Amino acid sequence: MGKSKELEGKVAKLKAKVKKLKARLETAAEGVAGEIRAEIAEVKAKVKSPVSPLAPAAFPALPVIEGVEFAAAPAGVRYAGRTDVMLAKIAPGAAIAGVFTTSSTRAACVLDCQAKLKGKVDETAGAAIVVNSGNANAFTGALGQEAVDAVTGAVAAALGMPAARVFSSSTGVIGEPLPYDRIVEAVPGLVGALDAGGMEAAARAIMTTDTFPKGAMAEVQGEGGVIKIAGIAKGSGMIAPNMATMLVYIFTDAAIEAKALQKMLSRNVDDTFNAITVDSDTSTSDALILAATGKSAAAPIGDMRSKVARDFEAALRGVMLDLAQQVVKDGEGATKFVEIRVTGAETPEDAHRVAMAVANSPLVKTAIAGEDANWGRVVAAVGKSGAKADRDRLRISFGDMVLAEKGWRAPEYSEEAASAYMKNQELVLGVDLGLGAAAKTVWTCDLTHRYIDINADYRS
Repeated sequence: MGKSKELEGKVAKLKAKVKKLKARLETAAEGVAGEIRAEIAEVKAKVKSPVSPLAPAAFPALPVIEGVEFAAAPAGVRYAGRTDVMLAKIAPGAAIAGVFTTSSTRAACVLDCQAKLKGKVDETAGAAIVVNSGNANAFTGALGQEAVDAVTGAVAAALGMPAARVFSSSTGVIGEPLPYDRIVEAVPGLVGALDAGGMEAAARAIMTTDTFPKGAMAEVQGEGGVIKIAGIAKGSGMIAPNMATMLVYIFTDAAIEAKALQKMLSRNVDDTFNAITVDSDTSTSDALILAATGKSAAAPIGDMRSKVARDFEAALRGVMLDLAQQVVKDGEGATKFVEIRVTGAETPEDAHRVAMAVANSPLVKTAIAGEDANWGRVVAAVGKSGAKADRDRLRISFGDMVLAEKGWRAPEYSEEAASAYMKNQELVLGVDLGLGAAAKTVWTCDLTHRYIDINADYRS
């Protein structure tokens, strides 16, 4: 009996070991399966979204902006294993400016940022920007603000700064509650990974249907030192003013007051981010935040009429335009980058109406995709714009070629030459209204079947 009990005991122990081994194997198998699923999803995403043929050769070498650190991490907001959250920590004393979507259905994070920038600001405190992709946290009722408060509160606590100095953005699917607990759980890891050289990783973390990360930079000689500017952006679809679905974050080490920074930012939006369109749809979540750390060795920019101030603003505008045009070049399904130049309008408003009517015309955009020199579609777009126009004064050109003027096809018009021009990746369409001196230039892309594929499958 003694031996029998001893054997039974051994059998029980062995069974327990087997049970533990099975549990370990199941856990390991589940982990491996999860990794495989994530890899499959990533491969599928790459197959679904090949890199735009208009993409730059490589992400630019952005300068380190003293006073800013970045981190990125996978939080599983929508897809497992995907880097989908970025954090930027900004040094105390920084000036912050922002421009946001004018949509009447703005997301909670946009409303929160706008309120914080309008409120009393303690610039002696540090600041931070936290961004997630995969979920827009838009049209989510009271849960939207609850999510914003939870995320910004967690970042504020982790970095030891007021929640009023933490700005958040969300991009992705509209109408689904944001699983903010996943972002909150990722905050300690993000804080521990902060790195002044991490801007490219941050640019990749905020991508949705983007096929490449977007960055731009500039340097300006200030009084006593160089001023650096570097920015990142995301945007591919739902791109139209005001202000075109994009998220943009620009950083500079310039020493400049927040009011002056805001003025510079606001007056350069119309000719950059409000001068692009992919599909005429305005997002609920657009945000452009500009931070100036004041850490440059250059003297503070005080006199806005000084050469340094003018040079700085020109450089800032250049970075903004570069990022805006990269967004168009990554337009969903885009194969052509198109500049629409409108001249001779009676008023600036008319110039803008005509430019956007042409840029947003599905008939114009599909003709461009098909490399069809159908200038009649441009004429039709001008006519529907609502701007003042005169048939007999209108002139249409593709590149350097005048195709139509004086109410008729141009005498030198060549269908062969026009068709050959349409094969270029970058095109310029000119519209001269012949009525005045106002002008406007906007940028768009073609409309291909790929745009339908991407948006039909967006939530699947």
